[in-house]
Amino acid sequence: MSSVSIVIPVFRSEKSIGLLVERLAQELPTLAESFEVILVEDQGGDGSWSVIQAMAAKHAFVRGYRLMRNYGQHNAVLCGIRAARNATIVTMDDDLQHPVQNIKDLLDKLDEGHDVVYGTPDVERHSALRNIASLTTKLVLQGAMGAQTARKVSAFRAFRRDLRESFAHFRGPLVNIDVLLTWSTTSFVAISVPHAPRTIGKSNYTFGKLVNHAFNMITGFTTLPLRFASMLGLIMTAFGFLTLMYIVLSQVFAFGFEVPGFTFTVSLISIFAGAQMFALGIIGEYVARIHLHTMDRPAYLIKEGTDEKAAKPA
Repeated sequence: MSSVSIVIPVFRSEKSIGLLVERLAQELPTLAESFEVILVEDQGGDGSWSVIQAMAAKHAFVRGYRLMRNYGQHNAVLCGIRAARNATIVTMDDDLQHPVQNIKDLLDKLDEGHDVVYGTPDVERHSALRNIASLTTKLVLQGAMGAQTARKVSAFRAFRRDLRESFAHFRGPLVNIDVLLTWSTTSFVAISVPHAPRTIGKSNYTFGKLVNHAFNMITGFTTLPLRFASMLGLIMTAFGFLTLMYIVLSQVFAFGFEVPGFTFTVSLISIFAGAQMFALGIIGEYVARIHLHTMDRPAYLIKEGTDEKAAKPA
């Protein structure tokens, strides 16, 4: 591997990011002739930016960017990807749970001819609720990536820099790196890697945030919910027609069936009204996303960088 760019989104990691950079400083010279570490601080409100500045001053291969506000992990990663200069890009978390020695495994697998390689944790070290939310997110990706690969998606990934050309002009606040990568290729593969226990700080991803992220993915990058709403409407229409036929036949042929009055009517109306409101809610989500797109909001804005050629708004 001739050149590698390591992209790391940083959020409230002042205690771990310095240690991670020092580990990379020992590992990267054994992996590539040219390498860099890009740290994108996502306005976590702690002292992470000061640590990044110190690391950039100490190591010439470290470049840092500080965003204007908190945009989210994937937005920060997108910023780093666009700033990368080397042929291969590796993304990883800032919490020391992705062992740096496994970067070599990703790069070796990439050399076999794949475009994207995921390092899937051999053991998920998260709560049961977070694992459920993560699984939901991964299921959304199945159509574009294939079921087996989608279920092994991870923030620890390696891919060829050329893939970013397919989303070079992407704008908007809703970003998902894995979805964007599907715009470029279908050559995905995953390998099992150790997932170190978290010893510093705590996870910033809550169950609610993951559910919201999964919902944004579903409505932001696929039309499946609209199809589901259409199917629901068809099913409810068929149900209403069958119910009507049953009532008419029961009355006409006197099958001895008495139609309950108020309770039956209210129940039927509630079912159909609920289905309609559900479908309208899904349509409303898509309309809201169209509205966000017309506002032309950027995926991120950079406040400052450690180098003179800091990337501009995107």
